[in-house]
Amino acid sequence: MAEPRPAPASGARAADATGTPGARLAASQLRRMRRVVDAAVRLAEKGGFEAVRLRDVAEASDVALGTLYKYFRSKEDILLFALTEEVERLEASMTSRPVEGRTAVERIASCFRRCTNALVRRPDFARAVVRSIASGDPELTAKVAGFHLRMTRIILAALRSEPLAASTGEPDDLGSEGERQLATMLQHVWFASLAGWAAGLHPARAVSEQVEVAAALVLAPSREIRALI
Repeated sequence: MAEPRPAPASGARAADATGTPGARLAASQLRRMRRVVDAAVRLAEKGGFEAVRLRDVAEASDVALGTLYKYFRSKEDILLFALTEEVERLEASMTSRPVEGRTAVERIASCFRRCTNALVRRPDFARAVVRSIASGDPELTAKVAGFHLRMTRIILAALRSEPLAASTGEPDDLGSEGERQLATMLQHVWFASLAGWAAGLHPARAVSEQVEVAAALVLAPSREIRALI
């Protein structure tokens, strides 16, 4: 049975549409929110998506269920917030240790290996996150879009062999139209492969391998492939 979903409070929310913590939250609210996120992640790590029941999250975090709903609309909302934090750690890693490779295909392959490893090191949590991304909840669309935008910047830095710089907010911050289309296509392949991994169709190493194949088909097609174009 679906859990009741009280209307969110009209005051400060825990995060904006892209999952970034709200600046208006008081320190005590931020501590409660932290406990909620940590509890949800622990439950996901132990039992995946189905284990993240909001009543259990509230109990494990010592936060009233009604208070939890002031910060997050659903368990998918919490898991996407946790994903945002995972991407922030990935960005920090990419900044301190940029992707290496002689060719664009090698750099893209290295980039997606690191992205995949960062996620699947906690398999049940990763499966829960993949399911949350694919939930189709219109209230979460902006957060999913924010995740893809951040991934686009990571991909473009690898493609260009440039350090991952802070976003400027300018339109050309996300590259040319062709670069954006390439980054979007690679993300689609990556997510489809992650979904296959989550369903047990192939091992985790196959996820980045399939993205590498897709990148090679576009950036360095063989003579046989060129003949088909």
